[in-house]
Amino acid sequence: MIKGITKRWMLNTLSVILTIIILIVVILIVAVSYLFQSQIENELHSASNELSMVFSGFRAESAAAFTANARDYIENFDKKEQMGVMVLNSAGRVVLTSTGFLPSEDETMTDFEDAKKNAAGFAFWNGKLLSGERAMSETRLIKDDNNNVVGALRYIVSMEPAHSRTLFFSSIVIVVGLAVIAMVILSGLAFIRSIVKPIRRLSDTAAQIAQGDFSASEKIEHKYDDEIGDLCDAVSDMAKDLQTTEQMKNDFISRVSHELRTPLTAIKGWAETMQLSENGTIDRRTFERGMGVIVKESGRLTGIVEELLDFGRIQSGRMVLVKEKVDILAEFDETVYMLKERAVEDGIHLLYDDTDIVLPPVYGDRNRLKQVFLNILDNALKYTPRGGVVAAQVLYTAEDPDVIRIVVTDSGCGIPAEDLPKVKEKFYKANQSVGGSGIGLAVADEIMNLHNGRLDIESGEGVGTTVTLTFPIYKEGMENDLSETKKIKL
Repeated sequence: MIKGITKRWMLNTLSVILTIIILIVVILIVAVSYLFQSQIENELHSASNELSMVFSGFRAESAAAFTANARDYIENFDKKEQMGVMVLNSAGRVVLTSTGFLPSEDETMTDFEDAKKNAAGFAFWNGKLLSGERAMSETRLIKDDNNNVVGALRYIVSMEPAHSRTLFFSSIVIVVGLAVIAMVILSGLAFIRSIVKPIRRLSDTAAQIAQGDFSASEKIEHKYDDEIGDLCDAVSDMAKDLQTTEQMKNDFISRVSHELRTPLTAIKGWAETMQLSENGTIDRRTFERGMGVIVKESGRLTGIVEELLDFGRIQSGRMVLVKEKVDILAEFDETVYMLKERAVEDGIHLLYDDTDIVLPPVYGDRNRLKQVFLNILDNALKYTPRGGVVAAQVLYTAEDPDVIRIVVTDSGCGIPAEDLPKVKEKFYKANQSVGGSGIGLAVADEIMNLHNGRLDIESGEGVGTTVTLTFPIYKEGMENDLSETKKIKL
């Protein structure tokens, strides 16, 4: 059953083309038929015009005299092979013919009566004789000096040869028309097939990709450098991106499962240790150590869960910021202070100089901003080895008074050049050897976007990484900025 693009093409384009071709064929047939008929009319009219000279100043005292003159005209008529001539009396009856045979009295030709009604004195007739033969005639009246009709001459030609030529030419035109239609249909179907077949293959491939078979994209054939070829490339690239995203998602699930299992294992282990201690008692030192591990790992679990919840909110566009004027320097100072003890424990030098400069406020959500600071500093400490350096500074210059920048630099392992453009993507994690879910930086980047700010990363493998946070300062009217509720999806 014909359907889809082919059906639409047949209903729309092909129907229009067929109508045009059929119309052209009909017009040509009608034109040829009219041309042949006009040619015969001209021949008849040319022959009848001779009567004006032959019967010029004709005076007849009797019908016999007219008949005698007409007989002389017929005997000397030089076109007998092309047409027949009949002599009609004043009553319209045939009294003499060039063939010598009188037509049947039942033969009806209206040209004599029509000629009498015509001021020019002649008329044409086109129809079938009693024998079934097609014929055309012209009758021209002969009048005396008193303008009385004394008789008429009828010139008659068989239309069968002209009809045969018309049929022959019409057959040729119809055959050519059918050939053109066939060529249009075949070329159109070939063209449609060149579109439909690749699209059907792409549709089947897309269905396989939708079911998770990303290797199906390798079967896509790129035969044409046109829109179909571009579509093939787009589907192939989409499959590769989906495959990469799927792999990243699977790695993300694996990482998150591991990140959740590790603290849960520690919490469960210490809880069982304290529960199964001899006589239900445990020394103070072990108790404090176990509780410290439980508290620390519980906090770690809470952080992971909060990170996942934030990721889900951003994915669904449901993260709404509670904005207000914020002293960004105070919030960053507090974050650095929270991580100083961890840096000491890890043997990392955390360098940060407090400044007495009063900075203009920014307009944002203080909790979300602190979340960004924690993520950036946590990453810097996480990827910096023992003995390394993490330096943080807040910059506000007269050269660029509309923004405040926070720059965090570490001397860690750095990020490979091929991974650097992807580190802010969801699920992506450049370094698999270090713990973490891999979505913290993506969440931080979207929070910066929600604050109309930027998160820029520069890194060199084996050298270290520099993260720059850029915040626009508060200006009057920002309270009406819809960006505090805008929804950005990762």
